[in-house]
Amino acid sequence: MSDTRTESDSLGTIEVPAAALYGAQTTRAIANFPISGLKASPFLILALAMIKQAAAEANQSLALISEEQGSAVIKAAQEVIEGKHHDHFVVDVFQAGAGVSLHMNANEVIANRAGQILGEPLGTYKKIHPNDHVNYGQSTNDVFPTAMRLSVLLALEDFYPVLNDLAASFDAKAREFKDILKAGRTHMQDAVPITLGQEFAAYAVAVRKCHQHLARTAEALRELGLGGSAVGTGLNTHPDYRQRVIENLSRISGLELLETEDLRYAMQSNAAMADVSAALRTLALELIRISNDLRLLSSGPNTGFNEIHLPSSPARASCRARSTLCWQN
Repeated sequence: MSDTRTESDSLGTIEVPAAALYGAQTTRAIANFPISGLKASPFLILALAMIKQAAAEANQSLALISEEQGSAVIKAAQEVIEGKHHDHFVVDVFQAGAGVSLHMNANEVIANRAGQILGEPLGTYKKIHPNDHVNYGQSTNDVFPTAMRLSVLLALEDFYPVLNDLAASFDAKAREFKDILKAGRTHMQDAVPITLGQEFAAYAVAVRKCHQHLARTAEALRELGLGGSAVGTGLNTHPDYRQRVIENLSRISGLELLETEDLRYAMQSNAAMADVSAALRTLALELIRISNDLRLLSSGPNTGFNEIHLPSSPARASCRARSTLCWQN
């Protein structure tokens, strides 16, 4: 059995690994962009698959693709959502400028898997075509900005509980240390008394404030330009497609997603992504500040502050105060 299969596109023929779910355009992208060796985030792959399922459901319900085609594409996309076939998303993260190669990687994987479901050999695309069926009514120009926004929202859903746990840990230490009196300092000089618990309570507030700020900025990511097609005019899409695909995507992702007031804006602007990036940088600065405080408080033991003991073993996850620590000492 051959290790490759021959596929053709507008540039001619090319050899594709025989068992690959991707096809000619992905294979060309692998050759064109051998840059970092880094592959797409699982969240971005998940977002692309959700978009493809939502679009297939919309196109199937509008009789733009057949019931058989729609059902096969939906099933293939669902498999990707379940975590299957991610090893076939092989395009380097640094590729072109608009995400075309990764988008086509997704179209080809879903098309080939859908074809398999319908009994079609890999790479034939007679029953399910990456462009004509999986990508019906879509463009990289509306799909990729939507996938960017959706992937960040999905990642944040996993991240928020981590921030909640961190704030709760600081709260627990604040209660544990509430009666431990110590020196408060300004510019490293002894100032006035404060409890160790009050210091840790402030850390909890800082994390929660950053969490709230991040969640507020992320709200703008819910506004999607999906349905804008190539330039935001909705060219070659059904009049009802835009509403249906956003409704489907909201249900599939479990997130509240909105139609944008202007498709061009949501496709052109990355201001919402920049706001979230800035909020994450602010969180990082706060965590660096807190980490530096904890490092200073645990300095010593003989010539430093030595007010807390940070564990040397990862198995012990929390710091503890020195048992003899008090203002009177």
